Amino acid sequence: MKIHRGRSVDKIVEEQIHQWQASRGAAKKEEPLKSSVITISRQPGSRGNEIAVKLARAFEYELFDREIIQQMARDSNMSDKVLETLDEKGLNMLEDVIATIVEQRHLWPDQYMKHLMKIIGTIGRHGKAVIVGRGATFIIPREENIRLRFIASLENRIQKVAEDLNVSSEEARRQIYDVEARRRSFTRRYFYTNVDEPTHYDMIINTDDISDDQAVSMIQALVENGFKRGPARG
Repeated sequence: MKIHRGRSVDKIVEEQIHQWQASRGAAKKEEPLKSSVITISRQPGSRGNEIAVKLARAFEYELFDREIIQQMARDSNMSDKVLETLDEKGLNMLEDVIATIVEQRHLWPDQYMKHLMKIIGTIGRHGKAVIVGRGATFIIPREENIRLRFIASLENRIQKVAEDLNVSSEEARRQIYDVEARRRSFTRRYFYTNVDEPTHYDMIINTDDISDDQAVSMIQALVENGFKRGPARG
């Protein structure tokens, strides 16, 4: 699932499920490895999606963007197939993680949110993944999750969106405000928090004056130089 242009989302997900099923049997013969996941939050127009693609390539991780996560969570049959890629121990650990999230954040998850947490939690259990958006920052356990946030000046973001969508600057501004409002609403509704709060993230990168490759190098340095997380503070 590194790059999925030209393939349907259903096909991509089916391929990923088959890959997880195949690796599950092989993993039983090896010492289990701690999951490793990079979660990405981004302002619209900050190039977070493009950097996510390059991160997945650099780390040889699977890339799960918003479209793929949405498809997994909204299709109950597909959700069941995804959960079946975990063994009993993995399912029990997933249930514990979700119960902890619900209790700590005092959540009342609806059916969609229950599916979403299970899907993202399953991806986290398999590890080696870059997950873009959908509240993954707040779902994957902190000790298994490198949490990134990409930002940029409004001026640069307007220019980026205008070029990408071939629209006027005013239309680009309107779309940015609309996406930001929806993302803030999603985070408030489902996680009772503010997506813009800087303490949610391990690294915040302003992409105004750095290239995608420079951003990837910064993140690689964070990981490869022995990123250590201290104890969580209440």
